[in-house]
Amino acid sequence: MAAIQPVSRAGSVDLPPPPFSLPRRAALFLDLDGTLAPIMPRPDDVGPDPRRARVMARLRERFEDRLAVVSGRSLPDLDHILGGGVPSIAAVHGLVRRAADGAVVDLPPHEDLEDARRILGELADCERGLLFEDKTLSVALHYRNAPGCAEAVIEAAERLSQATGLVLQLGDMVAELRTPGADKGAAVTAFLREAPFLGSTPVFLGDDLTDEDGFAAASRLGGFGVLVGQPRPTEARHRLDSPADVLDWLEALAAPADALGVTA
Repeated sequence: MAAIQPVSRAGSVDLPPPPFSLPRRAALFLDLDGTLAPIMPRPDDVGPDPRRARVMARLRERFEDRLAVVSGRSLPDLDHILGGGVPSIAAVHGLVRRAADGAVVDLPPHEDLEDARRILGELADCERGLLFEDKTLSVALHYRNAPGCAEAVIEAAERLSQATGLVLQLGDMVAELRTPGADKGAAVTAFLREAPFLGSTPVFLGDDLTDEDGFAAASRLGGFGVLVGQPRPTEARHRLDSPADVLDWLEALAAPADALGVTA
């Protein structure tokens, strides 16, 4: 089975909050759902937010555009939610990546994705509460509103992964089958090879198991990860309780450089 198994720490350890003093050339990589926005019953329930938009604009100025959103959502969905205010985006867990200059790199859909689309769509039609999501390069079945279906959804996704070679990505109350390719860690690595991220220290914020690849990449490249949510085994070195705490921390980071202890 082509399932992703992120490397994580052996035990759940509570972690300190991230510092307000970051390296002078730090770069921020931010997940969306569960990090910049609370988890909602339906993905479509998350939309543009004035406070978040202001924070993103200030961070882009403060960090000289070394800001990227790295999410499982599609690129059009992210542009809608972020109001088009973030040029650098990795979508569908890194399968689609838009650089700061607007160039987009993506892959053709896996040949068996259509079968997965049909089967997961039929499952969603058969069970009230299941929500099917199509991201072009992946398809997902959310069971947040039908938790009793978790075992059946995961089993169906595992069988499809085994039969097709699609990558099974398990997230927060969702099973996703996606075209093989880059993950969030690979997206961070790719950004750091390009302007304006070249030579910067990566800081990755995320809440889900899918973000562990981003945490690991940030650590490997001289930075660190910040877990959002309850303590759990993780590659992150810091933790914040909720998206509200994330926005508070980001607002403080967006303050003028002389207001923070920014290090060289």
